[in-house]
Amino acid sequence: MDITALEKFIDERGAENIPAIMITITNNTGGGQPVSLENMRSVSRVARKHQIPFFLDACRFAENAWFIKQREDGQKDRDVIDIVQEISSLADGMTMSAKKDPMGNIGGWLAMNDDSLAERCRNLLILTEGFTTYGGLAGRDLEALAVGLEECVQHDYLEYRIKSTGYLGEALIKAGIPCIEPVGGSAVYIDARALLPHIPPLQYPGQALAIALYEIGGLRSCEIGTAMFGMQVDGSEKASAMDLVRLAIPRRTYTQSHVDYVIEVCIAIKDLAPKLTGYKIVDQPPALRHFTATFEPIDSSDASSKILPA
Repeated sequence: MDITALEKFIDERGAENIPAIMITITNNTGGGQPVSLENMRSVSRVARKHQIPFFLDACRFAENAWFIKQREDGQKDRDVIDIVQEISSLADGMTMSAKKDPMGNIGGWLAMNDDSLAERCRNLLILTEGFTTYGGLAGRDLEALAVGLEECVQHDYLEYRIKSTGYLGEALIKAGIPCIEPVGGSAVYIDARALLPHIPPLQYPGQALAIALYEIGGLRSCEIGTAMFGMQVDGSEKASAMDLVRLAIPRRTYTQSHVDYVIEVCIAIKDLAPKLTGYKIVDQPPALRHFTATFEPIDSSDASSKILPA
């Protein structure tokens, strides 16, 4: 997070008008890159100076800690658990999608240091999900989370996990497919705007690529770009800073042959890229449109052939 910009924003808006400061680890919209420990320390100091709650979207906390250990000065001799504990001490709370680093089947949690706010959240939980002892989850899912939390911070596991993702990313880059570098831990992010320069950002090149991946190879991916983060400015839409497509890799699921197939499909789409067309939104909800919006091709007359790679 840009600390100077953060301080300026607080001064302009007033600390009393800012409910919380939040950092996502790792940075999903920035290509799965980690947030440095030093940056989180700085954000924590600013938040506490202005008495603004500092929360973490911490669903990839273990991978972020591993990257800190590997890349940040002065951290290489520390244990991942020690880094995770320091990260947690800097924040006032966290949200967690436990299907990520904790390797759960479903569910997550909300943690905070404010006892009165926690009580309000617990009461709402009882009304909407269930008691705090299970929160709507089955016992087997709680057990899976307990085991996953122990395993996801093991160094051998994290090293294998990061190298597995790197295998995919390095192969795509070698094939000339533009990706965010360095490769992150949870996913490989293809730069759809660079791969499809003939599709303007407001015709959703990320969505066009994600659709092609599914139609041609049966690969489920996620657009992270103008469809997700485009903004309405003065009655017209403004493109996001980047148009990416995320290839997230489930843990302990795919064999190398599965990943090799993904590589083949991506290379086939690279060859077909000039034939891919842009899309338009024909229906969208007032918020979070990227989950349920309906798209149509702008010109389907010469859409790519639905041929699987050999």
